Amino acid sequence: MRMIDLIAKKRDNHVLTPEEIKFMIEGYTAGDIPDYQMSAMLMAIYFNGMETEELKELTMAMVESGDQIDLSAIEGVKVDKHSTGGVGDTTTLVLAPLVAALGIPVAKMSGRGLGHTGGTLDKLESIEGFHIEIEEDEFAEMVNKNKIAVIGQTGNLTPADKAIYALRDVTGTVQSIPLIASSIMSKKIASGSDAIVLDVKVGSGAFMKDIKHAETLAQTMVNIGKSVGRQTMAVISDMNQPLGRMIGNALEVKEAIDTLKGEGPEDLTELCLTLGSQMVYLGKGANSLEEAHEKLIDAIQSGAALEKMKVFVEAQGGNPDVIDHPELLPQARYQFEVKADREGYIESMNANEIGIAAMILGAGRATKESELDLAVGLELHKKIGNPVAKGDVLVTIYADQEDVSETINKLIENIVIGDHPQDITLIHEIIQ
Repeated sequence: MRMIDLIAKKRDNHVLTPEEIKFMIEGYTAGDIPDYQMSAMLMAIYFNGMETEELKELTMAMVESGDQIDLSAIEGVKVDKHSTGGVGDTTTLVLAPLVAALGIPVAKMSGRGLGHTGGTLDKLESIEGFHIEIEEDEFAEMVNKNKIAVIGQTGNLTPADKAIYALRDVTGTVQSIPLIASSIMSKKIASGSDAIVLDVKVGSGAFMKDIKHAETLAQTMVNIGKSVGRQTMAVISDMNQPLGRMIGNALEVKEAIDTLKGEGPEDLTELCLTLGSQMVYLGKGANSLEEAHEKLIDAIQSGAALEKMKVFVEAQGGNPDVIDHPELLPQARYQFEVKADREGYIESMNANEIGIAAMILGAGRATKESELDLAVGLELHKKIGNPVAKGDVLVTIYADQEDVSETINKLIENIVIGDHPQDITLIHEIIQ
């Protein structure tokens, strides 16, 4: 078998066999197939796509290229949640304790973030003492006892995907839906979950800018999951504006706490209840999505979700007093207000650019080596459709520097006030 023949086969839009896909992934991971040949294959896939069976084989070949996490020691159905990323996406911080409060095991492996803010691990580490370095057997014991634990990802999960992603990044093939779908699903499957819930973002702050491509990506990932025996569901949610009101690590932890109290922003609460309903349903904690939704609301109203957050934080070395006293979280030295220069309605908010405004303050990483400032970020006082009077505060900037002119200018440029109210749909579609 020769790689050049496989390239020509996919170039001519033919279907690769399981044996050919395995040969390609094993050969590239081992270093026997050079970058220039894999680059040619990626471009052929970019233009011609892949059939469902090809995608299944590609995904599993990447899964089998490295470690596979065995969660069999954890009792119950393990449900994982994945978001394709967004600005102010605090859902994991809310969902983990909320779903665990209903007895569904949440064994979450998360990463650190590049971009607007840190990843889930960075946000949790804004809680004093919280640690994510937990051995696999202790991780299982913790989930069995408390129904919740969050740790860092293993270093050798899907090495084939890591190598291929790096190549896609420099060959103009990042936007290929088959390659995106297999990349995401290989990591989720290798992480050992029994069922997978996907939050596919669409809009100015998302990887997918239009609903058609978001639907295709969501359906492709659901098909892959089902083809390899994982129950899989997806939500397509809006990211034309940041989710919730906080953008920043400690700020998002505070917002998650507020949401678990039943005092969180309407959009963040709605999305968490939608995703959480799917997690509880797939985890056999309810007979329908509607029943799961009601149980989640009860867990918030009864205080069970907030109590589970305290148990979770304390079990991983964090200070549980933070849950009742969020002022113990890192605090920025300065606050600045960005005010409206006219009356009207918020017409649009470029979520990606607003996220960059937070990154400039130090809330996110421009490179892997960047140092995070866990205290800084943005608080949005207005969202799309909200009425605005001249002089109203649009955003509060939390900073550890006195000169925030670059952030202010970016916010002013990317929050547009118009004359007419706009409607925005948070949940576009649910795919099962």
